[in-house]
Amino acid sequence: MPERLSRRRYVAGTGAVLTLGTLAGCSGGGGDGGDGESGSDGGSGAEALDDVPSAIDEYLSDARLYEGTILDYTGEDEVTVSVGAGEVGYAFDPAAIRIDAGTTVVWEWSGQGGAHNVQSADDSDTDFDSGSAVTEEGTTFEQTFESAGVQLYYCLPHQTSGMLGGIDVVEG
Repeated sequence: MPERLSRRRYVAGTGAVLTLGTLAGCSGGGGDGGDGESGSDGGSGAEALDDVPSAIDEYLSDARLYEGTILDYTGEDEVTVSVGAGEVGYAFDPAAIRIDAGTTVVWEWSGQGGAHNVQSADDSDTDFDSGSAVTEEGTTFEQTFESAGVQLYYCLPHQTSGMLGGIDVVEG
């Protein structure tokens, strides 16, 4: 099995690449997060915040598309998370979100990366499970989070490949 890329190794490697790119005169915008896709907010305008709860930050330390920030969707009634995102389709996008209690999260399958599901981790404050893994683009699963707390989740077939997500539910 291939070795998973730890967050520390990713950050160190990214820093080296950025330094080399700057030295070569290649520092320009582009909005590419290094995985071949533009930003993690899907154009929603959600603000990326650094105050990630430690339980989410630790859980997502090896997650794909997690960059140490959480996207703030407070004030929204519904938030969509892509299932099967990233270069190989083994990610949730965005990986970490903050929502108000009473918000519905809709996971929508991209059709990339094979069969996926969404299920809560043992340390999650709410139990949820989309059921069997599916591949069909456009499939959705939704969960309304009524109470404040930390929600951790994963795709069972790709959990060891870093397909992890976290939700910080706050009182509105």
